[in-house]
Amino acid sequence: MASITVRNLEEGLKRRLRIRAAENGRSMEQEARDILKAALDEDAAPERRLGTAIHELFKPLGGIDLEIPPREPMQDPVRFD
Repeated sequence: MASITVRNLEEGLKRRLRIRAAENGRSMEQEARDILKAALDEDAAPERRLGTAIHELFKPLGGIDLEIPPREPMQDPVRFD
């Protein structure tokens, strides 16, 4: 396994990490690993497709019912002899 060193960590940030680790019953190292993993897993979420993104954007506005025109018989194909 790889290891990293984090330099110039603000004292307040280190204190918050220590408190959070204690609240979760973990070491500061384990807490930092879990935070990094959660953040990177979040980034790895699959991207939404364009149609899904548009649908989610307009879904709160509601929808409309469109009248479907009646179907007509298909025309005979045009022949070019």
